[in-house]
Parts: sequence; structure tokens; C-alpha cells
Amino acid sequence: MTSLRTTLISLALLLAGATGAQAQDGRIYPLQAPPEPHAIPLGTGGVDKQPAAEGWFRQWGEPMVRNVSTATLTPFLPAPGKANGAAVLVAPGGGFRWLSIHNEGWKVAQALADRGVAAFVLKYRLIPTPDSLEGLQNSMNRLFSAAGEGGKPPPLNPDLSNQLADAEAAYALILSRAKAWGVDPKRLGMMGFSAGAGLTLHSTLNSKSMKLAFIAPIYGGMGPVDVPKDAPPMFSAIASDDFLFRGQFGVVKSWFDAGRPVEFHLYQNGGHGFGLGYPGNTANGWFPVFMHWLDVNGLLAAKATP
Repeated sequence: MTSLRTTLISLALLLAGATGAQAQDGRIYPLQAPPEPHAIPLGTGGVDKQPAAEGWFRQWGEPMVRNVSTATLTPFLPAPGKANGAAVLVAPGGGFRWLSIHNEGWKVAQALADRGVAAFVLKYRLIPTPDSLEGLQNSMNRLFSAAGEGGKPPPLNPDLSNQLADAEAAYALILSRAKAWGVDPKRLGMMGFSAGAGLTLHSTLNSKSMKLAFIAPIYGGMGPVDVPKDAPPMFSAIASDDFLFRGQFGVVKSWFDAGRPVEFHLYQNGGHGFGLGYPGNTANGWFPVFMHWLDVNGLLAAKATP
């Protein structure tokens, strides 16, 4: 979809007005909603007690969206002749209260499409946040201040019924259009960042309709889980200076103890929310490693028919 590149370029121009200072601090700034011409509504319903319409803002130089009440799926398809049949459902993070939809969604999906992998960004429904930007900033501060209290991560595990329904609807839509989108249903996986990593794990462990070929929770919660015998191969990455790490390897050990394929990368630095990575930290190199993992596990090429 060539026009998706145009959308990303337009977004870059929209963000060009951000000063260097704005890009470097954690304050939030109003942002005009960017165009989403290829977003497909999933028809999963709305959000109860939603106080405000969907809104956009900029933080750390990145566009974010909040108060999402209508879930959508945006395809990023490889150029003609480049698709290899593999596909990834991408879930951005944001504490289930907003979505870092560019840094952990569109940019990641485009990087996958550039390498022949069809990617689909899930814009899932969110927990309502205050209507004003000041109220949003205060709620963010409360959420993340909890990360430093008592050695516990912030409370990022709400009822995920809406989010699971959105993921299941997205998965079903991809399967229904697999032929048109050049997707091999047997090589459809899911990748998520932060809260999106939590949704990826939640979908893997709780969905009765999603049969994922692989999963990649990136800088998500690291606590132990109950792993089913048929759990998909997992690729996991996190930085040691991420507040969600805290020296835990529970989810990795759970996969290992269940005898399921697992690859884990602990990077020296990168903090939380590094997306594809930033220069100057070791986590910057995780994405090529992930692509290599897909390749070695035979997920980038269709299996030959006997």
C-alpha cells in the first residue's frame, strides 16, 4: 500500500513542528488527528462510561491516541512481489489508556512490510482518560509513579475483555482476507509492546479462537504464567533498565518449563518504550535479531508440500 508511506510522510511533516525540547521531555502537547485512510473498523462495540471523544497528543516527540472507543485494523502490506506469506498482528502499548501508535505500531508495521511480512496494526479500545490534557498528564503521573513504590510495577492488568475481543476480531478479519492480503494463515503471529505485549500474552493464554503461529511480547510484564502445551514459539526482549523487568524471568522460564520454543534477549539499556530502537542504547539491535529468529524457525518461507 503505497499510500501508507504517504500517510507516514504526512505524519512526519505534522510532527515537524515539535521543537527539540518538546521531543525530549515527557510533557504532552495537543496534536491534530492524522489521516488513517486504511483503518478498517472491527465492529466490536464501544466503551462504557467513555467521557470524551477519541483524541491525539504528542509526547516524547511521538503521536499518541487515547479514548479509543472504536477498534480498527490498519494493514501494511509488502510491495508486490515481495511478500513471503508471513504476517504479524501488531499491538502498540500505552498502559491500556493510550496507544503509542506510531512508535510501537505504524513504524514497526512498515519495517515488517519492507521485509516482506504483512503487518496489521491493532488500534484497540482503551480505558477512558480525562477529557483535558492536564487531567491526562496527572493520570499518567499517577500511573507511572506507582512504578517506584514498593518495588512494584504500575497496575497494568485491568479487565481485558474489550481488548481481547478486538484482537480476536482482528485475527478473524486477517484470516477472512488472507488470500487477498497474501497471508499464510499458518504463519500469522502477534507482536506487542508494553501493554500490547500484555495483550499478546493474554490473547495467547485466553483466546479460544486465535491460533497464533508465534508471539513476540516486547518489554512486557515478566511474571510467570501458566503455559498451555500447544503454546506458540515466543520471542521476548526487554532492557535491564526497564521498570517492568526488575530482575524477573518468570514468563521466559514458564515457556521453558513447558517445553515450548522460547528466545529471550535482555539488553543492557534501552529503558521502556524503545520501539524499533534508538541510537546509543544496546536495545537498538533487537529487530534484525527478531527477523533472523523468524527465518531460522521457518516462519518466513512456506513449508514445501510433500
